[in-house]
Amino acid sequence: MRRLRLLCCLSLFPVLLAGQEPSAALPRPGQFDLGKMWTFEYPPAKYFSSTYGFGADSTWFRKARMAALRIPGCSAAFVSATGLIVTNHHCVRGAVNAISRPGESLLDSGFVAPTLADERPIPNMIADQMLAAVDITDEVERTGGTAPVLARLKAEYASAGDSIWVQAMPLYNGARTSAYVFRRYTDIRLVVAAELGVANLGGDWDNFTYPRYALDFAMMRAYDAAGTPVASPDFFAWGGTTGVQEGDAVFLIGNPGATRRLTTVSQLVFQRDIALPSQLQFHESRLEALTAYRNASTDPAERSAMLVQILSLSNRWKPIPRRIEGLHDDAVMGRRVAIERMLTDSIAARPALLSRYRTLFTDMAEVQRQRTLEAVPFNAFSQLHTTTAGSTTLQAAYWAWRIQHGPPDSVARFRQRLAAVRRLPTALEHALLALAVDDIARAYGPVHPFTVAARRVLPQGGGTTVEIADTTARRRAAAGELSDHPAMQLMDVIMPTLLPYEATQSRLDREEAAIAAQIGRARFEVYGPSIPPDGSSSPRIADGVVQSYTYNGTLAPPYTTFFGVYDRNRSHGDQSDWALPHRWQTPPVGLDLGTPLNFVSTVDSYGGNSGSPAVTKDLRIVGLNFDRNIDAMIRDYVYLPERGRNVMVDVRAIQASLTAVYTLDRIVRELVNGGM
Repeated sequence: MRRLRLLCCLSLFPVLLAGQEPSAALPRPGQFDLGKMWTFEYPPAKYFSSTYGFGADSTWFRKARMAALRIPGCSAAFVSATGLIVTNHHCVRGAVNAISRPGESLLDSGFVAPTLADERPIPNMIADQMLAAVDITDEVERTGGTAPVLARLKAEYASAGDSIWVQAMPLYNGARTSAYVFRRYTDIRLVVAAELGVANLGGDWDNFTYPRYALDFAMMRAYDAAGTPVASPDFFAWGGTTGVQEGDAVFLIGNPGATRRLTTVSQLVFQRDIALPSQLQFHESRLEALTAYRNASTDPAERSAMLVQILSLSNRWKPIPRRIEGLHDDAVMGRRVAIERMLTDSIAARPALLSRYRTLFTDMAEVQRQRTLEAVPFNAFSQLHTTTAGSTTLQAAYWAWRIQHGPPDSVARFRQRLAAVRRLPTALEHALLALAVDDIARAYGPVHPFTVAARRVLPQGGGTTVEIADTTARRRAAAGELSDHPAMQLMDVIMPTLLPYEATQSRLDREEAAIAAQIGRARFEVYGPSIPPDGSSSPRIADGVVQSYTYNGTLAPPYTTFFGVYDRNRSHGDQSDWALPHRWQTPPVGLDLGTPLNFVSTVDSYGGNSGSPAVTKDLRIVGLNFDRNIDAMIRDYVYLPERGRNVMVDVRAIQASLTAVYTLDRIVRELVNGGM
């Protein structure tokens, strides 16, 4: 009951921005507490120019936009006029595995293309170059939809031989709509990729930490339809000689993923108390199961594939505890309460806004109250048929049951989902299945009928040896021929509860989205684009300065060097996550160990910014964003530059390794000269 009162009460407090006075009981938010992920359709030209002392005009923003790229799940950049692309190694980790030929283990040994002819095509890799960013909200309202607007933009920007793709993106929780016009490159080839051992030095231990010593880079090249390197006149000049110093301004261009800075306080309370603890338990347990299975495997290919999956899951898991901690921090939550209070005070001061938006925050709190009432089935079933480290037995049983019971107009979609289920190795499936049963038992108790039925699915509980995720078994299950399978019997038991729960969640999702969009409209009417929208995997530019910070009672340096690689290796030993690959075990001849390797800045970055180019005022690339320190995990909810730092690979380290380790002088010349 106390939690529900808190939800309702917190929803009454709105937002504070610089220049407005909060209640004496609340902290004063900073000017940029809601972030600095600026959009290109509303470029912060005056702010950049006045803050950093240069002319950030339309030409500058155009060059920044055209030289940056978006690749699947990450960001990248053109760094020569002949299609050369740089990004993070972890952005192409799966691709490196995909292009490995029999007898190769390129993830471990790295990849180097000595000549242009050796550059190896990457299946399904694309690179998108943004040609335009336009706020189309008013036009969409006039035309009644996005389709005619996107068609107009595609025709406007298309030219012979181009592959043009136009994306509509809702911003401010759906209050505004922007369109992004991309030129898409589809023939992408790998040029060089560091070994995993140096690209991910320290493994999970060092993830989301600093000081850091990771050479997290790879290079690719875009080719045209004729099979020749594309002409890319818009590229970032290479900063491999000058680099940056502490205090220098840097600008990060990329595609940050979804943040929750514009959510209400009541939504944050639900995340803190219900959603995040459930996610933490799921990720920890599944990560342990995947790691145990990989450690027991003797198949090098399987171990390599499993490692990619483990690293991805771990990347999702590690920030969760710090997010929970942040939402229990009175300074963080107090600041969010003050921010929310200032917004509602601004609404209340404008009768036209008050008549439309008076009840929004109490309406949102009511949605969160209803979500809280569903906490038990949420904890039991929210990951039941997930494809991320989920049991394929339960995935197959769920979709087969839905096919049998309809509704008829959804059966085709259910069949597609069932067909997408892929069998896992038996030992791994048994481990993931047992964890799913544990989720149900933890939520409902050990003697509940749901738990009893779930335990019968386990092999030690008498479960059948028939693999329901097998292709033939899936077809039989969908036809109702495996009704005696314990997994199908489990579905019979839980579906009378699970389906209403899912229907309730779907309804609450729609209500929450509608209320959030209204709050977004109110916020935009009050503040306009001076408050950036939440991250949404859409193109952004963020600013900051190279700056050290205090941690653990000491001072973190603004940048690290190759000396640290060997210190970490010698300190932890060759059987640790700091083991070095063969060509790095002895410091390579000609490699200056004092070369800056990683550096930090106050730039506002988030997941999705991996591979984002960090550039100077003269648009010279000096780094690649690849991580944040652990104190930056709270950036999901508020941007606090005094705590968080983004971590980047210094291009001076990339150039040094290309020269002294990978002997790719042809690429160094291309970088320095701006083309081949």
